[in-house]
Amino acid sequence: MDVAVGLPELVVDDVRERPQGRRWDLFLQANFFLPVVVLLTLVVCALFAGQIAPYDPLQTSLTARLQPPAFAGGTSAHLLGTDKLGRDVLSRIIFGARVSLSVALLVILITATIGTTLGIVGGYLGGFTDAVLMRITDVSLAFPGILIALLLAVTMGPSFTTVVLAISMLGWAPYSRLIRGEVLKLRNADFVLQARIIGCSPGRIMLTHIFPNVINPLLILATLSVGLVILIESALSFLGAGIPPPTATWGSMVSDGRSLIDTAWWISFFPGLVMGLVVLSGNYLGDWLRDRLDPRLRQI
Repeated sequence: MDVAVGLPELVVDDVRERPQGRRWDLFLQANFFLPVVVLLTLVVCALFAGQIAPYDPLQTSLTARLQPPAFAGGTSAHLLGTDKLGRDVLSRIIFGARVSLSVALLVILITATIGTTLGIVGGYLGGFTDAVLMRITDVSLAFPGILIALLLAVTMGPSFTTVVLAISMLGWAPYSRLIRGEVLKLRNADFVLQARIIGCSPGRIMLTHIFPNVINPLLILATLSVGLVILIESALSFLGAGIPPPTATWGSMVSDGRSLIDTAWWISFFPGLVMGLVVLSGNYLGDWLRDRLDPRLRQI
């Protein structure tokens, strides 16, 4: 016998939907707390790498080379094993977090500033200014970032500065496109029209009236870009166009172990695993922020 017989239809629907709602709430909590834990761990490792890492990442020991992880027959002295020069893999991963986080923060700061400025100016002023800025944006989106990075590495030499410049040169374009779309919806809003009526200058309107209303999508895109920037930096280091050795970077560690993947799989596996966790955490946190900050999605 159906226990819902005789109950109003709305009550039955509410009873049936509550477990799904609770499961969705749990998913949203995991979608927030787990990525935050991973990203906070990255920040802690970057800030306190010297205190956390058990060894100097550049310290070599030919007598301890290619030792497997502790759980795969190695010793507790090197929990994640050693590479072909006897360097501790765990220590190099921890110090590599410092490089990845530094590149990500600098690149996001530069690209978000440039892209937001161009997007607001083009979207609000419109006309010829908007057309020129958007064509420049289209050209930037058409160029492959890896190719630009390789060209810079050849002309300037692989370095930290080269990596930041290479990613920043083209990374501002998605910000410009996104912010321009938001500004197009805001420039004819009532509060903007009232600001024009009382005589506010275009610069003041863009800075004090429009910019605060595009912070939410800007924050979401910046969060989603964390994993992407780290992935690009690692790819450049893997190709030899990033930060040169012996500096510990995740991409260079993966590259060092690719020729030994059959016999010493841990050299490439663990930095690749950490890289994947960080990228996924950035994406999940960005999705969570989008669901929370977008009023249209909060009503779904």
